[in-house]
Amino acid sequence: MAAGTLYTYPENWRAFKAQIAAQYSGARLKVASTPPAFTFGQTNRTPAFLSNFPLGKVPAFQGDDGFCLFESNAIAHYLSNETLRGSSPQASAQVLQWVSFADAEIIPPASTWVFPTLGIMQYNKQATEQAKEDVKRVLTVLNQHLNTRTFLVGERVTLADISVACSLLWLYKQVLEPTFRQPFPNVNRWFITCINQPQFKAVLGEVKLCDKMAQFDAKKFAEMQPKKEGAAKKEKAGKEGGKQQQEKKEKKEKKEEKKAPEPAEEMDETEAALASEPKAKDPFAHLPKSTFVLDEFKRKYSNEDTLTVALPHFWEHFDREGFSIWYGEYRFPEELSMTFMSCNLITGMFQRLDKLRKNAFASVILFGTNNDSSISGIWVFRGQDLAFTLSEDWQVDYESYSWRKLDVDSEECKTMVKEYFAWEGEFKHVGKPFNQGKIFK
Repeated sequence: MAAGTLYTYPENWRAFKAQIAAQYSGARLKVASTPPAFTFGQTNRTPAFLSNFPLGKVPAFQGDDGFCLFESNAIAHYLSNETLRGSSPQASAQVLQWVSFADAEIIPPASTWVFPTLGIMQYNKQATEQAKEDVKRVLTVLNQHLNTRTFLVGERVTLADISVACSLLWLYKQVLEPTFRQPFPNVNRWFITCINQPQFKAVLGEVKLCDKMAQFDAKKFAEMQPKKEGAAKKEKAGKEGGKQQQEKKEKKEKKEEKKAPEPAEEMDETEAALASEPKAKDPFAHLPKSTFVLDEFKRKYSNEDTLTVALPHFWEHFDREGFSIWYGEYRFPEELSMTFMSCNLITGMFQRLDKLRKNAFASVILFGTNNDSSISGIWVFRGQDLAFTLSEDWQVDYESYSWRKLDVDSEECKTMVKEYFAWEGEFKHVGKPFNQGKIFK
């Protein structure tokens, strides 16, 4: 079974293909998408990274055995199992056909149509209208093919479905409003079926289909051209300021040029779209500084003995006013089947909470065996509120759990923290044996 690390930036649809494939195959995939594990534009320009991935592009995969791959389709293929790749030569060829179809027929018109609506590409009416027609042609082909089929190849999800669905993701989220997609019921049914599979949801979360077709926003596009705009303002100021002011400005500009940083990494359209999104306000910014340094505890927990070092450090420094401790339990244990799939639920939730890591720590445990298991965990959050409610980005999974705030000074809390952090103990409230645990840090 494949195991390794996928380097990418958050919400990279190309990386989604590999992540979803891993969910199906059970491949042990770690995702490095945020600092300190990976910083796009920095980590991928280091000599060490470039020695393995010469183009410096992501997604990029490095196996635990040192095996390296770039290009998203190759990575997704490697992380797949036989069912995803096609269980016969004919099925395998059909899977490759649809993967190529996504790259050649869907991505070009989708980019031309969608990216101007995100403000990262100039709008061209003729090009956009042609892109719409190309998208209609693509959807027509898919609609006809899916008229008598549940999935693109065979009777189960394959890499064909994963690749094509991921390629259509931005279209369905941004521009395929109900009236536009109405003539393609088979495609809509298939797409909704795919994104609601547990393995898709573990990576994509809840996907909201477009209600109204997004349009090009000239003002937004202009705001995203700061370099050109700034240069024009400087030129105008120089002309109006007279000779003396102009000389002063030129000296200043020369000085700034000397200090100018290296050119930023050239981004593709998807990367630019993500980079263009406004930075979200820190949901914890209003809280006063705490005496409890969460990162220091995490280092203790990662590098030293849990019972003799990390736990004593935790209780010695824990700030009862600045942090809270919560118990979370999965509400639908009857739906849990194979234990590896249950673990994938936990992993998927953790991946979607990357931006919460700075202000949270958790130990989540799977108890029991196949078809008789449960999931529960202890979470430590900055502040006194349930952190998931503070940001829409963190609300994908939390409603699948029941949450209870623990009394920090109670024996119940101290016992549960000890057992969940150490992964050992009686776990009297569970009634099932420990299977495996995962740490969010």
